[in-house]
Amino acid sequence: MRDRLIAGGLFALGFVILGASYLSMTGGVSAQDYSAVDTGGPYLVIEVAGEANGTVRVDLRPDVAPQHVEQIVTLAEQGAYDGVVFHRVIDGFMAQTGDVQFGKSGGDTSRAGTGGSDLGDIPAEFSDLSFQRGVVGMARSQSPDSANSQFFIMFDDTPHLNGAYTVVGQVVDGIEVVDAIKRGGGGNGSVTDPDRMVRVTVED
Repeated sequence: MRDRLIAGGLFALGFVILGASYLSMTGGVSAQDYSAVDTGGPYLVIEVAGEANGTVRVDLRPDVAPQHVEQIVTLAEQGAYDGVVFHRVIDGFMAQTGDVQFGKSGGDTSRAGTGGSDLGDIPAEFSDLSFQRGVVGMARSQSPDSANSQFFIMFDDTPHLNGAYTVVGQVVDGIEVVDAIKRGGGGNGSVTDPDRMVRVTVED
């Protein structure tokens, strides 16, 4: 099964460098300075536990990615995201989660990142929204039409992703919780004893 990273080699290889360079150029953005436009939901509410503890609230964007948002909402309402780990976390870049097949905490998560859900893959819904700090995008394999359940949250601006991955939302509350998610190591950001999404719900 293909790793649903952010397009395989490009993500794992180039993004460690890209993330680090952007962090050094921008100096990062503190949680206190962070702000995002709230478009009115629906909202994905993620309760995080581990090194990070707290609630992250994501303003979903069905106006730009209706099929992706519908899939995320369906999986959240089924409870599929509950207990799923942040299996790949790269400092200065992003935290990836959402592998409902192989990413459940309390079990063997060695294959996390290679699975999806029982629902079908989704055609790309690229938009002109930029991959900025706090933006949530859908992970995929090499095919643009292979997003399924996995998503990632940006630690910093990475415009190289613009127009290549589907933006599904933006963190509007809890960016400090995102910042505290346990980082991974190695070239692909794989995390040992990762933080997890304890419960994921949807609010209008």
